Amino acid sequence: MVSKTPMFKKILIANRGEIACRVIKTARRMGIKTVAVYSEADRDALHVEMADEAVLIGPPAASESYLLIEKIIAACKQTGAEAVHPGYGFLSERESFPRALEAEGIVFIGPNPGAIAAMGDKIESKKAAAKANVSTVPGHLGVIENDEHAIKIADEIGYPVMIKASAGGGGKGMRIAHSTSEVVEGFNLAKAEAKSSFGDDRIFIEKFIVDPRHIEIQVLGDKHGNVIYLGERECSIQRRNQKVIEEAPSPLLDETTRRKMGEQAVALAKAVNYDSAGTVEFVAGQDKSFFFLEMNTRLQVEHPVTEMITGIDLVEQMIRVAAGEKLALKQKDVTLTGWAVESRVYAEDPFRSFLPSIGRLVKYRPPAESSRDGITVRNDTGVQEGGEISIHYDPMIAKLVTHAPSRAAAIEAQGQALDAFYIDGIRHNIPFLSALMHHPRWREGNLSTGFIAEEFPKGFVAKPPEGDNARRIAAVASAIDAVLGDRKRRISGQLVGRPVTRAQRRVVWLDREPVMLDVTADADGFAVSFVGADGAVGRPHRLVSEWKPGQPVWQGSIDGHGIAMQVRPVNAALRMAHQGFEVVVNVYTEAEAAAATLMPISVAADTGKKLLCPMPGLVVSIAVAEGQEVKAGETLAVVEAMKMQNVLRAERDGTVKKIHAAAGATLAVDAMILEFA
Repeated sequence: MVSKTPMFKKILIANRGEIACRVIKTARRMGIKTVAVYSEADRDALHVEMADEAVLIGPPAASESYLLIEKIIAACKQTGAEAVHPGYGFLSERESFPRALEAEGIVFIGPNPGAIAAMGDKIESKKAAAKANVSTVPGHLGVIENDEHAIKIADEIGYPVMIKASAGGGGKGMRIAHSTSEVVEGFNLAKAEAKSSFGDDRIFIEKFIVDPRHIEIQVLGDKHGNVIYLGERECSIQRRNQKVIEEAPSPLLDETTRRKMGEQAVALAKAVNYDSAGTVEFVAGQDKSFFFLEMNTRLQVEHPVTEMITGIDLVEQMIRVAAGEKLALKQKDVTLTGWAVESRVYAEDPFRSFLPSIGRLVKYRPPAESSRDGITVRNDTGVQEGGEISIHYDPMIAKLVTHAPSRAAAIEAQGQALDAFYIDGIRHNIPFLSALMHHPRWREGNLSTGFIAEEFPKGFVAKPPEGDNARRIAAVASAIDAVLGDRKRRISGQLVGRPVTRAQRRVVWLDREPVMLDVTADADGFAVSFVGADGAVGRPHRLVSEWKPGQPVWQGSIDGHGIAMQVRPVNAALRMAHQGFEVVVNVYTEAEAAAATLMPISVAADTGKKLLCPMPGLVVSIAVAEGQEVKAGETLAVVEAMKMQNVLRAERDGTVKKIHAAAGATLAVDAMILEFA
């Protein structure tokens, strides 16, 4: 009989941000004290505030703090932490980390070093998968020495090919190439990103499956040889190979395919004696064929969707397994209930090619976590209002998760939650996520990893709201204007008692597109009737909300349907956001609207002859010289920000007149890099 190992009294989390906060929450529920580590940039971070203790481990650069094993061990000794949870990224998949901890008598809350060695390395994992009779994608599993070697291999495999960092993860050190020139550029960029992010620049190449889906199986093993799988996650909505939206289960799979994938994942995990939570990733064809992609020997970013549909706390299971406990669950005990959707909220500007955004969170108001009427809203975050988004780390702000009885209901709940998620002070990708939630192809479940590139070939651009969206925004704007007007009259003493109940004619400008309507207030809400081009007044729509002046989100209902919109005052107007649309809104009387049409329109300055730094970052290289002629699409410079290298290309043909920045320079947003003649 195996004796039960006593549970840990104190654990250290060797990470930061939302995953550190996530681990702390479970440890607290289990009665385990926690220790946070932090860099100088994270002194005021949420995970530091939440933990029972916190230890400073170095400067902002991860290579001088979060990636230094000796500093993590020193923090354990200083605080008496018995075990370490690595989260994801940083040291989580570095074989040397658990070995170093073991040498000091500290438990690693993760898989054994042998499993990390076999599966954490992308090249070795494919060899192990092939040996375990798991179907694998055709490719070259050896290390590639230079770009000439890369071209030769790519030509043999056949285009398109995927260039990947052996130690990669999170979309970093990964490029798709369709030609020899793209192989050269992709190979060099992938090597640079891999070295910067993982300290390991080994690269391999494999065939890129056309129109693929990315589906992964969550596995869970213990130290007694037991391994189970907890269903699948669909992670096909990606940008630059980085996941944006995940869901569980997958709309593609049937029970037979799910079982086959799960059994292969378990077989592979058993082959390497896997003993923690881990993920076996597959690339799947639209015909439900699937091939092993890689195994992540850690907790995944998207683990919450699995927790929501299984009811299993994966962090708790990892802690119990590390303490030596047997899995209390058998495969027959795992049931999938309902549907879960997760959106990754990033500090990036979707209207400027998703470039990173840094700065202070002047306002951070996520939707309230709740569980009622079969709908659950969960927000895993590592930031708080007043905190800083740093250039040094991943741009993730939060993971917003919704769970409901059906996929359609989970998507609807996610859309409403995104509309209610208010952030000010930095740019963020919520408008893009909100637009995705209402995209017909996404709602149909017709997915592939090329979804974003195919549906947004020119990037995500601001579009004026039309049809029902425009009418909803106009209706809410008129109700807000009525509330503000009522407050002004009360302050001035012009109105005493109940609000004015007679209809008020208003012209609502969405940018400069007019919508005419009548708005009537009463004690319970507002009635809004739209006026047609012929002057006919339509049926009234009922608006109910408890919104008060100053609140950043209008939440309520229109004709009984729940709705949320973000509201930001802009001079005498409002900037409103809803379902991916952002628009400046003015509410006028008819006389005011007539006068406003006579006002001149300001025109932005022409910056077409300048290359401006689109985000704060480090100039990695300048690819041109003064006097050089360049063609549209040619590389001008490479700027690194938040661990990603961004290639800046010429938008049109021209001649370089003057270069204002050099490699190694740190630039602010909109700093001039070069100008054209």
